[in-house]
Amino acid sequence: MAFRKPPDGGWGWVIVVVSFFTQFLCYGSPLAVGVLYLEWLDAFGEGKGKTAWVGSLANGIGLLASPVCSICVSSFGARPVAIFSGFMVAGGLMMSSFAPNIYFLYVSYGIVVGLGCGLLYTATVTITCQYFDKRRGLALGLISTGSSVGLFIYAALQRELIELYGLDGCLLIVGALSLNILACGSLMRPLESSSSPPPEKMFVDKVPDQYFVYHEKEKTVEENISILEKGYIDEKCVNNVPDCKQDSILNKSALSSINVNEKDTYKKKVVEQTNFCKQLAKRKWQLYLTYWKETMVLFKNKVFSALFVAILLFDIGGFPPSLLMEDVARSANISEDDYYMPLISIIGIMTTVGKLVLGILADFKWVNTLYLYVTTLLMTGVALFAIPFAKSYLTLAMLSGILGFLTGNWSIFPYVTTKTVGIEKLTHAYGILMFFAGLGNSLGPPIVGWFYDWTQEYNTAFYFSGFCVLLGGFLLLLAALPCWNACTNQSSKLPPNTYSYKVASNA
Repeated sequence: MAFRKPPDGGWGWVIVVVSFFTQFLCYGSPLAVGVLYLEWLDAFGEGKGKTAWVGSLANGIGLLASPVCSICVSSFGARPVAIFSGFMVAGGLMMSSFAPNIYFLYVSYGIVVGLGCGLLYTATVTITCQYFDKRRGLALGLISTGSSVGLFIYAALQRELIELYGLDGCLLIVGALSLNILACGSLMRPLESSSSPPPEKMFVDKVPDQYFVYHEKEKTVEENISILEKGYIDEKCVNNVPDCKQDSILNKSALSSINVNEKDTYKKKVVEQTNFCKQLAKRKWQLYLTYWKETMVLFKNKVFSALFVAILLFDIGGFPPSLLMEDVARSANISEDDYYMPLISIIGIMTTVGKLVLGILADFKWVNTLYLYVTTLLMTGVALFAIPFAKSYLTLAMLSGILGFLTGNWSIFPYVTTKTVGIEKLTHAYGILMFFAGLGNSLGPPIVGWFYDWTQEYNTAFYFSGFCVLLGGFLLLLAALPCWNACTNQSSKLPPNTYSYKVASNA
């Protein structure tokens, strides 16, 4: 299928609007799951670590399954995937309202909703990139704020719905709201060339004849010859009885000759098809080996290896506050009267601000994006260490705002990855890093919850979280230092304008 040149406008702005609302509707509840987390703790009476798995799966499973999501969007298109995923998200949320135990929520909320969100994220990013080229950064930045605005609004919305209709009613209403994703998905019109032929015809025309299966064709030929032979013999027998037997023998001889030729042709084409399948399997195996060789080359890059460790540790330590901050406030015995705004809402709105500000800073030529990213990691670690000392709503709100702003470093992570491995390896490297980010999202909240179950307080849990983020930041800083690069033999080959952390092992 041929695509037109990206219009950088026109219907593309409709795509931006519907992609924004798609991420708003699908990620609003999973990112604001901290409000539901408190209700699930009271409803099922399970430990904090076991209950935290629900929210961590919902946010991590989409990243873990990112290769599968990419394949689905590439195979079926963004619009069908978005509509199907809308049913997944809405159905998973509604099913969760009938959950009899925490294990049911693992599937309905954690896996079904999480996988639906991953598919929708891939679909919105893909369709936006197809419609924009020169303004692609602006378009992607606008749609990425949908999830942060969703976190800000859904935190207060779910709290209000729980007070009015209870936990089950809240999930049913939120699930019904998610059905609006279907309307958004229906507007994701694919960018196809108007002169391109219909998909079915184009597909048939491009398939060589030797790759079809021939047994049905052979059967049809034999049946047709048999019918013709029978009609011909009957006609001859009626008109000229003495010649009937002779013509029958001649026709049978001709038929057997035709069948032999058809069978030989069939066998020949089956052999050709078998050889084609063998060559295809061999080619796929070579691509598989090439993929793993390229992966090993990436991990030989010391900055990329440090980046992989840093993103894993950052998500293990930095993601839990967005899920557990409400429970931290309840554990600190903060009165409900002191609540001016849910802490998760503060995290959400400051994440939006952080994405915009850090993204703008990354565009300045004098800013080293890797050092900027390392700075956000180190500051996040310090903020996590300060959480156990916060005993009032005001201090927790300030720390929530700081953590939300620093979490906006997701907007500069693609910049860092590109400068580290190069634009030609960005897709491969980014997919690997997102897989480990999803692993960190899935493991972080349960680990912090288990620490609470063991110690009956959050202090040790957030000390552990802060240590993880600081460790990842220091490892990445050491790998990026110019003095470290000077110790390698290949550092002298770097161009003078290249960032100091662009490793020469890419060459």
